[in-house]
Amino acid sequence: MSRRADTDPQRPNEGDVRRAAGRSPDDAWIQRAQARLAAAGHRRGGARTALLELLNQQQCALSAQEIEDALRAKRAARCVSRASVYRNLDELERLGLVQRVEIGQTMVRYERVPERAEHHHHLVCDECGAVMPFSDPGLEQAIQTLSRRVPLAVSEHEIVLHGACRDCAA
Repeated sequence: MSRRADTDPQRPNEGDVRRAAGRSPDDAWIQRAQARLAAAGHRRGGARTALLELLNQQQCALSAQEIEDALRAKRAARCVSRASVYRNLDELERLGLVQRVEIGQTMVRYERVPERAEHHHHLVCDECGAVMPFSDPGLEQAIQTLSRRVPLAVSEHEIVLHGACRDCAA
C-alpha cells in the first residue's frame, strides 16, 4: 500500500485532519473525558487537553502519526512526543473514550467514542491512504438479520472496505 508522504495535517483533505460538514464539536465529550481522566488520577495537562480537542474535532479516525503531526503544527512552541501521544491514546482507550480502528496491514487509527450513537464504518483508499467514514442503514439491517441466523449474539461490528478513492481511480 502506498502512503502519501506529504500529508499536511492543517489542510482539510479526505485522509487528513478534518471536521464533518455542519458538525460542531461535542464539548460534552471533552468534559466527559476530562472527568474520567481525573477520576483515574490524571492531572490536566496541555498536551492531553490539545489531544482531546483534536480528537473532538474529527469526523473519522486518525493514525498516531497524524495526531502527532497535527499537535506539533498546532503547538509549535511545545512539541508533543510520539511516546506521549501513544501513552495518552492507550489511556483514553482503556477508559473507553477512544477506540482503535484496525484498517489492515498493521495500520491502526484512533477515534473518539461519542456518548450518543454515531456509528460508522470506514472506506480505505489503498493508493493514497485516505480513510473516509460511511454509514449505510441497509448494511446495518443486513447485519441484524445475519445476527439472528448465526450462533453468536453480535454485540458490535466494524467494517473496513478497501479500494481506490474517486481521485485515485480516475
